[in-house]
Amino acid sequence: MQGVEFANCNCAYGCPCQFNALPTHGNCRAFTFIQIEKGRFGKVVLDGLRWGILAAWPGPIHLGGGTFQSVVDERADGDQRSALEAVSHGKETEPGKLIWQVFSTTVVKVLPTLFKPIELSVDLAGRTAKLKVPGVIEGTGESIRNPMTAAEHRVNLNLPNGFEFTDAEFVSGRSRTEGPIELNFDGTHAHLANVHWSTHGVVR
Repeated sequence: MQGVEFANCNCAYGCPCQFNALPTHGNCRAFTFIQIEKGRFGKVVLDGLRWGILAAWPGPIHLGGGTFQSVVDERADGDQRSALEAVSHGKETEPGKLIWQVFSTTVVKVLPTLFKPIELSVDLAGRTAKLKVPGVIEGTGESIRNPMTAAEHRVNLNLPNGFEFTDAEFVSGRSRTEGPIELNFDGTHAHLANVHWSTHGVVR
């Protein structure tokens, strides 16, 4: 699966998870949505579809107890829906190799998958993103700003051994949700990244 992702969490800019540190507020709440440019699950073609997840953990992710919900593009047919749900739940993936499989080991409550229209636009060069899933979530991402001059402050992170991405632009995120997983952020960590995933992990 190749595409681009937009993620936003409740932590301060930088996201301590990226540095093997504890979350800013002691717990983690986040969403991630993906625009697939090219992908397949077995023989099921996934080109052009979108999907994402909403999640919340009562403490650091690695201590578990998480609640998780997948959201799949309503344009997907039956086979595509099953495939994207499987991917988001970390199935058919080598243990410890990809973020979705790792997350699956920390979740105790999986809410029913939602099949909804997903509006998602990500501009990596411009460091902006917009997300809307009616009745579920709205989110935006934009450049972090210098507090004195309001000039754009660019931050790029490289994780050569990461299980989510290799390179990402760090930005400022804002979101509002409706439903059982509350994600109401304003000026918190967000990132935009090109992703390339397989059952064996991040493709580099």
